[in-house]
Amino acid sequence: MTNFNLGRSGVGTAALIALLAGCGGSQGQIGGLRGSNSILPRVLPDVGVEYAYVGNYGDNNISGYKISSDGFLAPVKGSPFTAGTGPTAMAVDPTGKFAYAANTGTSSAGNISAYSIDASTGALTAVKGSPFSAGKEPSGVAVDPTGKFAYVSNYGDNNVDAYTIDATTGALTVIKGSPFATGEEPEYVAIDPKGKFAYVPNYDSNSVSAYTIESDGALKPVKGSPFAAGSETSGVTVNPSGKFAYAANYGSNNVSAYTIESSGALKPVKGSPFTAGTEPTNIVVDPNGKYAYAVNDSSGNVSAYAVNATTGALTAVKGSPFTAGTEPEYVAVDPAGKFAYVPNVGSDNISAYAIESTGALKALKGSPFTGLKEPAPIVICRVAAGKCIPPPL
Repeated sequence: MTNFNLGRSGVGTAALIALLAGCGGSQGQIGGLRGSNSILPRVLPDVGVEYAYVGNYGDNNISGYKISSDGFLAPVKGSPFTAGTGPTAMAVDPTGKFAYAANTGTSSAGNISAYSIDASTGALTAVKGSPFSAGKEPSGVAVDPTGKFAYVSNYGDNNVDAYTIDATTGALTVIKGSPFATGEEPEYVAIDPKGKFAYVPNYDSNSVSAYTIESDGALKPVKGSPFAAGSETSGVTVNPSGKFAYAANYGSNNVSAYTIESSGALKPVKGSPFTAGTEPTNIVVDPNGKYAYAVNDSSGNVSAYAVNATTGALTAVKGSPFTAGTEPEYVAVDPAGKFAYVPNVGSDNISAYAIESTGALKALKGSPFTGLKEPAPIVICRVAAGKCIPPPL
């Protein structure tokens, strides 16, 4: 398997995982607005234009696609777009202006490629000053719901870099006190929809680190952090309401579910952990908070669950798991909640699905989509008010 989750064997000695990340996936990680005590899933206007961006670890670039009304992926003009060495995670900021890709880089340090998004074409243009320095083997990237801060987990340094985002240019500036300590081999970063808390899964510590996001973007550990998870925790997401968090446990083949307390602490949901496929690497919740999807690397499929809106418990959807390609690492759901996409590292393609009313996944015509090289991180955004807005994840 390709070394996208750094604790596992694969290509070279480099590292990788994380996506919705930022949205749609690495992912995952952008939701509602700070300050509200009751965040409902954000439903965006159905303007019919969505873009997907996929990091090609093997080609050091980003493939951009326009998503048609039937879920078909068509390359955008100018794609693929240059990235750094080994893009491992992606995120789109909530203003819809900028995209960020974490790159594994060299053995001593990685970096972050920053882009402005042309909402009319989907094209990416490098931000002045890009790439921006990161720690060793960055594995996850997230942007907070205000669009002010970005966070990058560094698998090789056991910490998280924190940055302020220039609202005009998209440039990144290191926050005072950064980097912030995590557990061993952090794999990902997720932020709750209110922008109050950040969560990082620690692969070698079998735990999830939780932080309060301070007014200046600094991270302060939540009391009781880190919180126990399963074996080799590799991915984490927060549902759109901000009530629940889910962690994919690569080593124990299951998903840990938590209630998020007012302090940001994680309390296990009754019945947790919930069974997944073999070696799950990542998990997302759809924009309406009804279904969760965990991608399983070694069994090459996707576990689908119905989410209990009251308790956060997961129940397997009929027909789950659903077949994907070889070595899938990420899964993303489009902002309308109609389609799901899974890049397959081992088969160099993307599996695409329609999400049925039951939460089941049905392969789309034309799937899988080819022409990629070790694709892993994926992020999806929808054009609204002239901007490319990500889904809440």
